Amino acid sequence: MSKAMGKVWLVGAGPGDPELITWRGRELLGRAEVVLYDALSHPDLLELCPQAELRDVGKRYGQRATPQGEITSQLIELARSGKAVVRLKGGDPLMFARGSEEALALAEAQVPFEIVPGVTSPIAASAYAGISLTHRDASSSVTFITGSDREGKEWSPEAWKKLATATGTICVYMGMRRIAEITQAVIDGGRDPGTPAAVVRWGARPKQRTVVGTLSDIAERATSAGLGSPAVIIIGEVVALRDKMRWYDTSPLFGRRILVARPKDQARATAAIIRQRAATPVVCPAIVIRPVADPTQLRASVLAAHSYDWVIFTSQNGVQEFFSQVDALGKDARVFGAAKVAVIGPKTGEALRLRGIVADFCAEKFVAESLVEGLLALPGSLQRVLIPRAKEARELLPEALRARGALVDVVVAYETLPATGALAEALRSAIESECDAVLFTSSSMVDAVCAVLGATAASQLNERVVVCIGPVTRDTALSHGLKVDVEAEVFTVDGALDALAAYYAGRDAGGPALRS
Repeated sequence: MSKAMGKVWLVGAGPGDPELITWRGRELLGRAEVVLYDALSHPDLLELCPQAELRDVGKRYGQRATPQGEITSQLIELARSGKAVVRLKGGDPLMFARGSEEALALAEAQVPFEIVPGVTSPIAASAYAGISLTHRDASSSVTFITGSDREGKEWSPEAWKKLATATGTICVYMGMRRIAEITQAVIDGGRDPGTPAAVVRWGARPKQRTVVGTLSDIAERATSAGLGSPAVIIIGEVVALRDKMRWYDTSPLFGRRILVARPKDQARATAAIIRQRAATPVVCPAIVIRPVADPTQLRASVLAAHSYDWVIFTSQNGVQEFFSQVDALGKDARVFGAAKVAVIGPKTGEALRLRGIVADFCAEKFVAESLVEGLLALPGSLQRVLIPRAKEARELLPEALRARGALVDVVVAYETLPATGALAEALRSAIESECDAVLFTSSSMVDAVCAVLGATAASQLNERVVVCIGPVTRDTALSHGLKVDVEAEVFTVDGALDALAAYYAGRDAGGPALRS
């Protein structure tokens, strides 16, 4: 009996920022069995499909690439074998992307397919550069055109001459190899040499670079600035709008590379916040989270949770591991009974909320004293307290509670271990050459990073901007001999990034040189 036919989805990955992919595209990646992805689709999108087989079929100019015919054959063969296949294409799958050729081949082979549009590169690049492609007073039309050659066809300036005055805004894909010839042909076609023009490279990414000039000098300016592919050339009066509409590359964190040493699954939300600030997250885990080897005590605490006055969670990991045992025991949120629940930090509260529990108290500051003072100010008993936490956690919180007369049971829910092997090497390399700042969100992260770096920790880290999320983390960093350049006033990732932005904004005009 033959296997049921699969299906192919031609999905636009969008440009640059991975969060610009459509909701439909994200959903399809989450259930794909095989993903064939292009060179310009953001690598972070591949984290949305951990269950899938990944095939790199990207084309890069001047490098060996997978032939188009082979890509099409793979799509057909995979679908015929019953697979759910996503063809992930940078930008939009049909806009100068050969998606139509793939769709036609699939139709001819009678393979079911679906086209999922994406935000195309010039739309995003122009928006992120602060350039509106149309404007009532400047341009009522826009033309998208490719500057690359069709195989076997000689390039001719005649079409460009005709286009010169036929449209308001000219937006050129893949034209950097011929930018001088293209701009000259447009001038020869009658366009004013003084027409504003721009080149936007790596649009909608923190490494975006924009050069502005006129039609007569933009080729020279872009070449002098070292701009090559991938880039979009924009010609038209709308380019002048950039002076007032710039928003992305004016951020104090624009282009900065910020090390996030959290485990990848936990770093995802932090990385997204960093990208929203126009910076690049460099995710290199310094910590490996491991469930407790013997869960007997943790399971016993789950069964006894209802007998405590308060159950306190100090991290998302604590919530996750506690509820893993709740699930293993076939229980649910009712294990808490009449016990109240407290958390340190809104992220821990969010993890709890996903399990159907709204914390009765969330510490305003991410320090033990804040939590204890807040609990004491509430009505009710504080005699018996349960704290599921990391094996390596400090004793500040239990000691502070015991000093106020509480009986505190601490149960180990998980272990945090310093990264080793390839993970450790990646962290060392990132700190040495890939980041401008290091974001520490906990004392355990400081300890882990310093453990990986060893005796050179202070000298290596002190060459970067060191950011700490609060005073406890700061004190740990200082104990390792680190200089703390930035300390958050609000003890959240957003608070830390606000403080880092203020730090950079206060530097000398132009700020420190960015890493290339």
